[in-house]
Amino acid sequence: MKRILIKNAKIVNEGQVFEGDVLIEDEYIVDIAESISAKSTNTTIIDAEGNFLIPGMIDDQVHFREPGLTNKGDIASESRAAIAGGITSFIEQPNTIPNAVTQKILEEKYQIAAQNSYANYSFMMGATNDNLEEVLKTNPKNVAGIKIFLGSSTGNMLVDNEAVLEKIFASTPMLIAVHCEDEQTIKNNLEEYIAEYGDDVPVTAHHLIRSEEACYLSSSKAIALAKKTGARLHVFHLSTAKEMALFTNKIPLQDKKITAEVCIHHLWFTNEDYAAKGNFIKWNPAVKTANDRAALWEALLDDRIDVIATDHAPHTLEEKKQSYLKAPSGGPLVQHALVAMFEAYHQGKIAIEKIVEKTAHNPAIVFKIEKRGFIKKGYYADLVIINAGLPWSVKKENILYKCGWSPFEGFTFTSRITHTFVNGQLVYHNFKVKEIRCGKRLLFDR
Repeated sequence: MKRILIKNAKIVNEGQVFEGDVLIEDEYIVDIAESISAKSTNTTIIDAEGNFLIPGMIDDQVHFREPGLTNKGDIASESRAAIAGGITSFIEQPNTIPNAVTQKILEEKYQIAAQNSYANYSFMMGATNDNLEEVLKTNPKNVAGIKIFLGSSTGNMLVDNEAVLEKIFASTPMLIAVHCEDEQTIKNNLEEYIAEYGDDVPVTAHHLIRSEEACYLSSSKAIALAKKTGARLHVFHLSTAKEMALFTNKIPLQDKKITAEVCIHHLWFTNEDYAAKGNFIKWNPAVKTANDRAALWEALLDDRIDVIATDHAPHTLEEKKQSYLKAPSGGPLVQHALVAMFEAYHQGKIAIEKIVEKTAHNPAIVFKIEKRGFIKKGYYADLVIINAGLPWSVKKENILYKCGWSPFEGFTFTSRITHTFVNGQLVYHNFKVKEIRCGKRLLFDR
């Protein structure tokens, strides 16, 4: 039996910060106490030195690009970056090539991850206008949920047939996660800007093309449909102040039928950053105004927004350096998400307990993930030690994404992740990833 004893930690769990020790045996947490002695000689002792010990982040929305887009990233490279960023579990989206819209293709992705993933993993089943039969075969015990794109996406994944959409909502008992942007509104806006600028539409127009109205029209429609059908709906990457009125904090999270997510980039950047960052902060939905960002923070803190994620979606430098109309949307974030949230803690925007709630506890509750997301006896030892006062700068040489760039390049973070444990194994320590691919398939209590 392999034992690891983490001593002298500031343990952050379920709204409390307390000093203590955590004992790991093999994959599991077996004891949490003010002081634990190493009774066995084969116990590895790690002194946390008064730093924060938190449950690993569960990122409920990533695009790791495998299969079919592996020039941008793959499950091995991006999960490696994830554990360096304190993300111990991820849920990956179906818009790879081929799209994960059959049970066979979906299962092939799981087989790749079983061989290559450094972090724990799950994959969404993708819905289309014509694959309801395949969607209904999805096993709720070992698949995170169903993903529906209500805005343009790779391949045949835009679901724009309203009868099909209602049938999916009415027929599946599983969590349905949605990307909400109204396609026709975006097309109309884009035509106006092309009429004015031709091929030289500036990236500063991105948030006006993929506008507040495009987001609100789509998300309000999805929520109305969920209420009508009783579907379990999770709305991904909210980006506007207007949408915040659609969500409630009056119900305990475990009782909510409609839940909400916000991403790091929408909490960090605004449209004012397009001038300096250009296509490197071009995401869908778009980064919007300072007022939108302030409203997202308010909703996050008052619990209308339940989960923080990354929507990690790498593209190559060459692709991003193209003109606005040609450059794809999306960017890499998993390595820097948690330290970005800790930067917000240093700025007085959010408590560490709330960071842990939104990045670990709540994703586990929303998706009903078995034995993860908390520091509890009997739970998997997915743990992260963070030194909140050990600055480091993001540089080309310490970026682990396969694409080789980050929107945070040149920024100095105040906090550093010193240790990451996945299923009881120390997989990352002070900028060094150990070649231990011990990620397991996530299971769900459904």
